[in-house]
Amino acid sequence: MAGWNADTAAGPLGAGTVTLVEGSSFCISMANGDIQSEHPHGVFFQDTRIVSGWVLTVNGQHVEPLGSEMKEPYRALFAGRVPRGDGYADSPLIVERLREVGAGIQEQVTLHNYSKEPAECVVSLKVEADFADLFEVKDGRVQRSWNHTRDVDGDSLTIRASWHEVRKGIIVLAPGADVSSDGLTYSLTVAPHSQWSCTFTAVPSTEGAGPTPPSFVHLDTDGMSASDRRRQEWVAKIPVVHVGNRSIERTLRRSYDDLGALRIEDPQYPDRVVVAAGVPWFMTLFGRDSLLSSQMAMPVDPSLALGTLQTLADRQGRVVDPLSEEEPGKILHEVRLDISSGLSLGGKSTYYGSVDATPLFVCILGEVSRWGFAKDTIAALLPHADRAMDWIRQYGDKDGDGFVEYERLNPLGLINQGWKDSWDGINFADGTLAEPPIALCEVQAYVYQAHMARAWMAYDAGDSVLGDELADLGAQLKKRFNEQFWMPDRGYYAIALDGKKRQVDACASNMGHCLWVGLVDEDKAPQVAERLMSPEMFSGWGVRTLASDMGAYNPASYHNGSVWPHDNAIIAHGLMRYGFVAEAQRIATALLEAAEFTDGRLPELFCGFARERFATPLPYPTACSPQAWAATAPILLVTSLMRYDAHVSLGGVWMDPELPTSYGDLHISNAPLAGGRITIDITQHKPSIQGLPDGITFHRGHRPSMKELVEQAGRITKAPQ
Repeated sequence: MAGWNADTAAGPLGAGTVTLVEGSSFCISMANGDIQSEHPHGVFFQDTRIVSGWVLTVNGQHVEPLGSEMKEPYRALFAGRVPRGDGYADSPLIVERLREVGAGIQEQVTLHNYSKEPAECVVSLKVEADFADLFEVKDGRVQRSWNHTRDVDGDSLTIRASWHEVRKGIIVLAPGADVSSDGLTYSLTVAPHSQWSCTFTAVPSTEGAGPTPPSFVHLDTDGMSASDRRRQEWVAKIPVVHVGNRSIERTLRRSYDDLGALRIEDPQYPDRVVVAAGVPWFMTLFGRDSLLSSQMAMPVDPSLALGTLQTLADRQGRVVDPLSEEEPGKILHEVRLDISSGLSLGGKSTYYGSVDATPLFVCILGEVSRWGFAKDTIAALLPHADRAMDWIRQYGDKDGDGFVEYERLNPLGLINQGWKDSWDGINFADGTLAEPPIALCEVQAYVYQAHMARAWMAYDAGDSVLGDELADLGAQLKKRFNEQFWMPDRGYYAIALDGKKRQVDACASNMGHCLWVGLVDEDKAPQVAERLMSPEMFSGWGVRTLASDMGAYNPASYHNGSVWPHDNAIIAHGLMRYGFVAEAQRIATALLEAAEFTDGRLPELFCGFARERFATPLPYPTACSPQAWAATAPILLVTSLMRYDAHVSLGGVWMDPELPTSYGDLHISNAPLAGGRITIDITQHKPSIQGLPDGITFHRGHRPSMKELVEQAGRITKAPQ
C-alpha cells in the first residue's frame, strides 16, 4: 500500500495520538487534543492539511491530558485539566473537548470549575493552516512557501493562501469570541461548581465571495449529525453478530465499525460507496487494497465490492502514459483528490503502478457476480473485465513467457508493484534484491483466478467458445507455474522470477495466496502448508511475510518479517480450501488473540517477533489504524472457518463450519443474501439458516469454486450432443 519508494512509512505520529476519520477526511492530534504543526498531525480534507495547528490554552497554560475516548470513528471526547501555578498538584479546572471531524473540524470546549471559588479564565485557540499536501506531511517535506493572509470579520477568522495559481482557504468560527489575526479568545468567569462552553469550527472556504459555509455537523432535532445519520444507516444494513467468545465478538464488531468509517463516496456518483485503504495516509480509492478489502467484506455488504468495481471501471486505463504508468485496460493503483505539490506518484492525481489490481478486478467481478446483483449490472462491467484481460496479455506479459511481470515505466514510480511494494520487499534467500522485470507468484495466482472467473461468467452467459478459451489458458498457466516456480529441494514456491527468469528463492508468505485461488498442485500443498506453519514462518501471532532464516529478515520491517492480518486471512482461507483445517484454525485464533491487545482492532501490520519472546504482539510504529485490509481480516477469518459462501445464480448458500470450540456458539442476524436478510446459527458446530429467499437452498458442504464450476461447464459444453 506504499506511496513512496525510499521509505514506505511516515515518521511516528507520537505517543497517545488520536485519529478520527469520516469519509475521506481525517484528523490526527495529540493526546490532549492539540494539533502541533511540527508533527505529522492535522485536519485533512481532500488530501490537503487544512488545519496544521489547533492549540488550546487556558490562562496561557496548555491542557494536561487525562484521557480520551472515541465515541464514534469520527468523534472523540478529550479530558484534561489546567495546571495550577501555585504549587499544588490538583487543579479544579477540568477541560473537556468534544470533537467531530467531517468536511473540517468542530469542537465543543467545556470548562468545569470544581472549586468553591469563581475562576477567572482566558480561553484561547491558536489556529494554523499550511495547506500542505498529504504527501508533503507524510514525507516530512513541507517546503512550499504559500502567501498567507489572515482576515477578521466579526467572530470569524479567514485564512487564505496562494501558491502559483493554487488558491486555498479555511474559515474559523467562534461565536462571541474576541477574534484577532493571532487567534480566537474568550475572557470569562466560571462560577463555583459550574461550567462554561463554547464551540470552534473550521471548514474549507472558497475564493469567491458568498455566505459563510454552515457547520458540517448539522444537528437534527434528535441531536444527530450528518455523520451520525450515515453511520446509523450503515449499522441498519449490516449483520448483527453474537459470539460465545466475547473477545471475538468485540473484534468482529470493531471490524464492522471500522469498515463503515472507511467508506468513501465517488464524488461523481454519490450513490456509489467504495472502500478507502486506511488511516491516516491512504484515505482514498486504491486498486488492490479496495478490491481485496471489499471482497473480504462481501458477507457483510456486497454492495461495497460492486461500488468499488464500478468506480475503478470508470477510471480504467485508456492510453499509454509512462508518467502515470497508465496503459489501456489497466486498473489504477491510487487516486488522490487535490494534490498540487507534485509529490504524488507519477506527479498526477491518478497513478497506475500496480501489477495486481488489474487481474484482481476480474477476480472480484467474478465474486460479485455470485451475490445476486441484477444481470445487467454485471453485464455492464464485462467489457471492462475483457479490457483488463487484454491488458494481462498485451502489457502485463510483455516478453510473452506466459507470466505477468512488472517494471516501472516512471523512474520516480514504485520500484515494486505487488502488495509488498516497499523498495526492498522482493529479495532472494541471501537478501539480494531481485531485479525487474519481476513475476510475482501471487500475481500469477490472481491471473489464474481471473481466467477462471471470466470463463465461468462466459459459460454462465452461454458463450462456451470464450469459456473454453479462457479455461484452457488458465490450465496452461497453472501447469507452467507449478513447473517454473516450484523448488523441490526447498519444498516451497519461489516468491518470484526475476528479470533473468531465475527463481527468487526467498521463503515468503506470498505463496499462501496461491493456495487461496487453487493454483497449487495437490501434491505440493502439504509441503506449502508445513512451511507456512514452520517456526521460521509462524511467529505465534501469525505467518510472517518473510521466514526468519532468510537474509533480509527483520521482524520490525515493513515487508520482510512482519505479520499482516490480511495476508494471514488469505492464507487461512487457502489452507481451508486444501483441507488444512487445524492450520487455518491456528492462524485465525492467533490473530484474534492478537486483537485483544489493541481493543479489538487489528492494525495494518505488527512486528514479527516470536510469541515465545514477547508475550504481546509488538506494534509496528507507523502502521495504519484503522486500515481496510486489517478491518476485513477478522471477517474473512471467521467466514473461512464457517465455510460460509453463496452463489445466488446457482440457487445456493453453503456452510460447513469448523470453528474451534473456544469460539463458542455463533448467531448472526440481518445477513445480506439475494436481496433479503437471513439469520445464521452455529450451535455446538451444527449450522442452520432461517429466512432464505425464494429459490435459495442451504447446502451443508463447501461451495463449488470457480475452478470446479469452469471444469463442470467445460465438460458439459464438450459432451457429445
